[in-house]
Amino acid sequence: MSRQIIQTNRAPQAIGPYSQAVRAGDTVYLSGQIPLDPETMQLVTGDIEAEIRRVFENLKAVAEAAGGSLANAVKVNVFLTDLSHFTKVNDIMATYCTAPFPARAAVGVSQLPRGARVEIEAVLFLG
Repeated sequence: MSRQIIQTNRAPQAIGPYSQAVRAGDTVYLSGQIPLDPETMQLVTGDIEAEIRRVFENLKAVAEAAGGSLANAVKVNVFLTDLSHFTKVNDIMATYCTAPFPARAAVGVSQLPRGARVEIEAVLFLG
């Protein structure tokens, strides 16, 4: 099975030793995205809804660079520093992912990189 590194300037550049995504066969593993603006590499802050949307926009850009879309998501993992924002994640996710929805986990965590309040990763199936 071949392995392909996925990279796009429409999403934040990796802030460590990892790739934005890796395609292995028909499966694409999207690295976790926090609400970094890809142009400034600064966190979108203040409004949790804007932060969640920025995360989904980043994921969408990487999914498209891989030749798919978030409609191809089969698994999504959500990490929140405050689980009271889970309802907002649901509302916003429903505008980026359509039925049949992917499997998902949501985990409350104490901290995320750069002080972000939300991080989301996904797995796509392009077969």
